[in-house]
Amino acid sequence: MNRQLFLSRAVGAVARASLVAGALTAATFSANAQDKTLRFAFQGTLNALDPYSLNETFTLGMLGNVYEGLTKRDKDLTIIPGLAESWETIDPLHWRFHLRKDVKFANGNAFTADDVVFSAERVRADGSDLKTRIPADSVWTKVDDHTVEVELKTPNPILHYEWDTWYIMDKEWAEAEGATTPVSAKDTNPGPSAYKANGTGPFTIESHEPGVKTIFKTNPDWYGTVEHNLDGVVFTPIASDATRVAALLSGDVDIIEPVPVQDIDRVNSDPNTEALAGPELRVIHLGFNQIREELPTSDIKGKNPFKDPNVRKALYQAIDIEAIDKRVMRGLATPVPLLIAPELYDAADLKRWPYDVEAAKKLLADAGYPDGFSVGMDCPNDRYVNDEQICQAVVSMLAKIGVTVNLNAQPKAKYFAKVLAPGGYDTDFFLLGWTPSSFDSWNVLVSLATCRDETGKGGPFNLGGYCNPKVDELAKQIVVETDTAKRNELIQQAYKIMLDETSHIPLHQQSLAWGKRKNLDIVQRADDQVLFYWAKLN
Repeated sequence: MNRQLFLSRAVGAVARASLVAGALTAATFSANAQDKTLRFAFQGTLNALDPYSLNETFTLGMLGNVYEGLTKRDKDLTIIPGLAESWETIDPLHWRFHLRKDVKFANGNAFTADDVVFSAERVRADGSDLKTRIPADSVWTKVDDHTVEVELKTPNPILHYEWDTWYIMDKEWAEAEGATTPVSAKDTNPGPSAYKANGTGPFTIESHEPGVKTIFKTNPDWYGTVEHNLDGVVFTPIASDATRVAALLSGDVDIIEPVPVQDIDRVNSDPNTEALAGPELRVIHLGFNQIREELPTSDIKGKNPFKDPNVRKALYQAIDIEAIDKRVMRGLATPVPLLIAPELYDAADLKRWPYDVEAAKKLLADAGYPDGFSVGMDCPNDRYVNDEQICQAVVSMLAKIGVTVNLNAQPKAKYFAKVLAPGGYDTDFFLLGWTPSSFDSWNVLVSLATCRDETGKGGPFNLGGYCNPKVDELAKQIVVETDTAKRNELIQQAYKIMLDETSHIPLHQQSLAWGKRKNLDIVQRADDQVLFYWAKLN
């Protein structure tokens, strides 16, 4: 919430919070006293249930309670067996996966190798937002009902690092439901199958009203060891910070995400609630459209200012990251020099460009823009901690060097539909958060920084189209290098190029901020997935 809100607006927000919280109690949670139903509220919505529609942590975390991958990650994010109980590399180009037996999907269909081969093809199909989970040229072969082999064109020692969020789908069910191809994130009318789910996980989805409510129930036929004590979960999106916090404090919900940083002390001071906070593996950054010859939202015509690295560096040096940390994030953010959290890669001697308004003005003048220019900026307002407030701060800071930013902040469903591949990368300047699904630098490079064309072939989340062939070549070397020291040297080279060219503007490592009732025990992992199967209501 903007800290400069007028008192009248604050009073109105509290009034609305009370009304909505009361409605939640009466309409949604009246049965909770008789059972152990976890009530969860998040700032954004859960839309399509197709597990390949949106490569977003919140959506994948929610679906991870229903679907499973060949691998999983434990409470400490260590890779463990999932639907594959074991695997081995026959040689550097051939992997073999041994699947669990006697596993069933929620509808009773048996899980077999056919489902894995089907899912491997489906995740690479048009409309999928998770195409990079497996190599595009890998060949998947069913050996028998519970054995799958993967043939690679080049070695890939981290092949399975991202598979905890590549969920396996039921081939028979998908064919019957007309869901053999992924639902695109930009599809506003995808058909009824987009709002159904059929996984092998510890929970099923009983009902789903996008933007309103989703009800999860425990799966009595799940093969695994049950560690939760829940009967089910009711998820309700609550966009308003004030309403979300009020619902927690009143006991209408058991857990919320995020707790606005300005309300953490308030949550902790209540005898029945507490905040769970810690470093997240997500880095928030800004990006530039560097692929178009002209920026549609700019007053500069006939050329693209962002193609000039001096212009990009000027914007970087005009942003006071310490002010954002202290005033917007209330100290719950860590400024970073790279697009990866320091826990995942030691930046060594790579440092942020210093905040320096005069240097920024000179860079703009030297680039031919002494009076600055205007540009549009896309920002979600319900995805990251204080995302819209961060963007508002950036707008104010860039105005000091003559860059007029016209902010377009909107809910994440509309934002992602616009700026991702299905929307044609329709953005000139944007804010994005990234947690590498492999917890490895290769994912950052291949997703955010390798060259792509106008259709999205290449770095799928390189929204601005940054391109340096040397970085591409380094990424190819990194993915096959097994010597840790050599691999880190290659990673360092790639990051240095990106820093020198100001490929993006890394802002900060976001901190986790969940609020919960004290009678709830739940695991908070650094990847920010809310996983119900480790939750206990006492």
